[in-house]
Amino acid sequence: MPIILIYVLTFFLALIFSLYGTPVAREAAIKFNIVDRPDGRLKNQGEPIPYLGGLAIYASFLLSLAITFNFSNEVLGLLLSGTIIVLLGLIDDFGVLSPKVKFLGQIIAAFVLIKSGIKIDIIFFPDWFDVLLTFLWIIGITNAFNIIDVMDGLSAGIAAIATFILFIVALINGNPLIAVFTIALTGSLIGFLKYNFYPARIYMGDTGSMFIGFIIGAISMIGKYTLFNKIGFLVPLVILGIPVFDTLFVMYIRFRRGLSMFRGSSDHFALRLRRWRLSVRQTVLLSYLIGMILGLCALLIIYLSDMQAALMLSILAISIFVAGYYLKKIDMTM
Repeated sequence: MPIILIYVLTFFLALIFSLYGTPVAREAAIKFNIVDRPDGRLKNQGEPIPYLGGLAIYASFLLSLAITFNFSNEVLGLLLSGTIIVLLGLIDDFGVLSPKVKFLGQIIAAFVLIKSGIKIDIIFFPDWFDVLLTFLWIIGITNAFNIIDVMDGLSAGIAAIATFILFIVALINGNPLIAVFTIALTGSLIGFLKYNFYPARIYMGDTGSMFIGFIIGAISMIGKYTLFNKIGFLVPLVILGIPVFDTLFVMYIRFRRGLSMFRGSSDHFALRLRRWRLSVRQTVLLSYLIGMILGLCALLIIYLSDMQAALMLSILAISIFVAGYYLKKIDMTM
């Protein structure tokens, strides 16, 4: 079968499995009372919303790959470590996992990933530093998608945009393994979004947010971004600019306020835009637009010279600091 047909088949299989599986997961969550209840502080939905959407994403992703792709040792290592994250998130969705244990589980999953041969490989860094960066990157991105999951459709939509951009990168690199993985995850996320977009009928929970963060973090390390310049290795930071920005922004605000990094708060950029003047739907759609712009900028950076890439990255960095400055000024105490 031509490889392009495999990509198309994988996408539509993942989409169909997700469209069918998400309502099933919703019914199961309601039956077993696995729901997110309003707390009057951060969770202000009108009624309890069932979890387990993450299981539907995981299952549709895995089933579509099982039908269309042959598993190598590298693929099995990626799926095994991803499964560890799914189990970790599922336990956490039951509310019985402490932040320390969750963090330890993420370290173990990252170790399995590195053991399978998937890690950051920057030619001018020593191997031990690449391994350290891999741990920091994987754990950081895993939690970043968990952190931005504060609004209906936000985390899943940003993830779908990122995976499609990474699919294009895989096509540029001629890497069918990553292309199939990314397009399968894109289809799974789009199917889930039908039920997760505002007003959400199901949440992905930590099961889904940590899984997609882990897989995207892993896949983004495998791509080749330095075809035309030496600083292209920063491209994944641009592709994943929204979750990375929100994570660093929230960490900064909480540090300034003397709050724990593990304590929930309303410091997220999306909640600040919501407080400013945008509706939930407008905030999410604006985030999608920014995610697409960042993705296109990332693809462009791959083809630029060193000087041109440095200039574009500088412009993006300045824009991010300006956005952070004005977001910080929004009063969240009202």
